[in-house]
Amino acid sequence: MSKHERWNTLLELLAASGKLEVEEAATALDVSAATIRRDLDELAEQQLLIRTRGGAVAHGVSYELPLRYKSTRHAAEKRRIAEAAADLIAPGEVVGLNGGTTTTEVARALALRFASGRADTAGTAGTASSGPALTVVTNALNIAGELAVRPQIKIVTTGGVARPQTYELVGPLTVGVLNEVVLDVVVLGVDGVDAGLGVMAHQEDEASISRLFAERASRVVVVTDSSKMGRRAFARICGLDRIDLLVTDTGIDAEAVAQLTEAGVKVLTV
Repeated sequence: MSKHERWNTLLELLAASGKLEVEEAATALDVSAATIRRDLDELAEQQLLIRTRGGAVAHGVSYELPLRYKSTRHAAEKRRIAEAAADLIAPGEVVGLNGGTTTTEVARALALRFASGRADTAGTAGTASSGPALTVVTNALNIAGELAVRPQIKIVTTGGVARPQTYELVGPLTVGVLNEVVLDVVVLGVDGVDAGLGVMAHQEDEASISRLFAERASRVVVVTDSSKMGRRAFARICGLDRIDLLVTDTGIDAEAVAQLTEAGVKVLTV
C-alpha cells in the first residue's frame, strides 16, 4: 500500500469515527505502528487532523475530507452517475456546476461528450454553429481549470474566496455573479440527502451558493452516490421540492427511492 493510499484510508477512518488510535490503525492497514505515527504526524502538519497522545482526532464536529482525498471513494459509481447526468444535457444549454468529486466527474463527462460529436443528437435544444456547444457556470476552480482548455465549451467562473478543502469560491463576489445569470439546469453535488430536510452540505457558505445555483436554474439535478442517502450534514441547501431529478447508483434502498418519489423527485439509478 502506497503512502497516498494509506493517507486516504486513515482519513476515511477518521471521518467515520472522529478519532484514531495508532495500534488500531496499524492493524487495520497491516503496517507498523511507527509507519502510522509518521503518517499521522505528516497529516497533522497539513492540518488535516489533530495529533493526540496515541493517535489523532478530527478537526471539529462535522469532519470534511479534502477533495483530493475523496476522489477515490466510490469512484466507479461516481463515474457512472456523471455519465448519466451528462447525457441529460442538451447542446447549447447553460449548465451550473458546484464543486465536489461527483460534479468534477460530470464536468469530465461533458467535456468528452461534447468533444466526441455524440451531443449532436442529445436533448431537444438546438445551438447555433457559431456559438458554444455548451456554457458551464461554476464556482469550482478545479472544474474551471479542466474545462478552460475545451474550446467548444464556454466557461463562466464566479468570483469569491477559495475554500482549500473543495476548491469552491464562496462569498459576496460569488453571489454577485450568480445573481446576474440564468441557468437551464444545475447539477449539484451534495454531502447528505434526507427525506425531511432535503439536501445538505458540510459548510454553510457552500450550501448558500448551491442554494443560489438552484434558484437560478430551470431544472435541478442532484448527483450523489448512495452512501449519502439518509445522511445529514450541517448546512441545508434546499428541500426536496426544489429538486427535479436525483441521479445515484443502484446501492440506494427501495425505501429511500419511495420517499424521494413521494416528495416529487424522480430517481435515476445507474
